[in-house]
Amino acid sequence: MATQTKTHAIVESAINLFSDWLKHRREMRELRDMNSGDFARIARDLSVTPAELDAVVRQGPHASDELPRLLKSLGIDETTLSRTQPFLQRDMIRVCASCQQKTLCKHDLDAGTSAQHYDEYCPNASAIDELGQRP
Repeated sequence: MATQTKTHAIVESAINLFSDWLKHRREMRELRDMNSGDFARIARDLSVTPAELDAVVRQGPHASDELPRLLKSLGIDETTLSRTQPFLQRDMIRVCASCQQKTLCKHDLDAGTSAQHYDEYCPNASAIDELGQRP
């Protein structure tokens, strides 16, 4: 019975991954079909360049999932940050989405050691310093 449950979980995970991939492909197709003026307007509304927006979108919907976890591990309230410094938070999301240290970051977050090590590799470390809330 336990083997059957494991197999079911693996199959369900594979189906979810494939579903996410298909959804991302549809979103990318919609963006390609979008008029460049509309895309530029969206980028401007988000205070990023069209190239930066394109790069973030290509990373997929979970490209910055580590940021909320990191902020929480550092005792930084994401809701307050969003309200008080929305441009800084938006920039942090963009930076996180394009980060090349995802594996290390996820490892530290899962191990509960990110507060001790993030400043060694996180491209958002200086933004976190700017918040004045470093541990």
